[in-house]
Amino acid sequence: MLNRRTKIMILSVLSIAFLALAGAAFAQEADAENCKDHPMFSRMKNYIISDCKTSFDAVEFYMPGSQTKTVEGQVTRINYSLREGAPMPSVLQVRRNYGNAVKSLSGSVLFDEEIYLTAKVVKNGKEIWVKLDVYNDGRDFTLNVLEVEAMVQEVTADAMYDALTKDGFMALYINFDTGKSAIKPESMPIVEQIAALMKAHTDLKLSIEGHTDNVGTAASNKTLSEQRAKAVLDAVVKQGIAANRMTAIGWGQDKPVADNRTEEGKAKNRRVEIVKK
Repeated sequence: MLNRRTKIMILSVLSIAFLALAGAAFAQEADAENCKDHPMFSRMKNYIISDCKTSFDAVEFYMPGSQTKTVEGQVTRINYSLREGAPMPSVLQVRRNYGNAVKSLSGSVLFDEEIYLTAKVVKNGKEIWVKLDVYNDGRDFTLNVLEVEAMVQEVTADAMYDALTKDGFMALYINFDTGKSAIKPESMPIVEQIAALMKAHTDLKLSIEGHTDNVGTAASNKTLSEQRAKAVLDAVVKQGIAANRMTAIGWGQDKPVADNRTEEGKAKNRRVEIVKK
């Protein structure tokens, strides 16, 4: 029969082992490294962050009437998972939680069905889109928070010349309004660098060539790409470059460089190329 001292020692060892196991289990259920909640949205109780990522990207949002809307901007994507053994909320409860959070920010819920929620908030004059996808009956969900902004391409005249010398062309991501040919202000520095390139190399002649993704008809995309190429040519002429040193061509969707089945691929296909003549 064990004496009292031996029993106390055994209990102490068992207690230490239990605390070690509990600590290990807790550590396993900690948030993924360098991940935290988005400043606009606190998490639901008993959930941890299993993964996260922030990048410029395009996100497809579900809209009423079986429609979708693709929006580009800075995206924070957070994956949440329920702690082991915690009571599981319903899919509806998860959707309602984030729908109410959006409304508390004076935002609007645009779509709220089945496992999806789409919402929009306007804060300090900036559009912020929210997409919620709920999985595994509410055990896991992904929160996408997208701040609308155009991708800014930093490129210099020297980099353009190097690419033209090496490859004969360079793809430029000049931003336009959807379905239009007006160059957005944030892309004018690229136009200025094209002009600087041609001023530095007076014998250089360029073909400015527009390309689109495959959204819309082939005919409308060809027309749009031609208009955009011409808009870039005209903008460079305004920088003091002779128009007869450039031509404008629109290829539409005929020459993709990436898979149009993905939003990332479509974004890469919407481009303007400068080609050495």
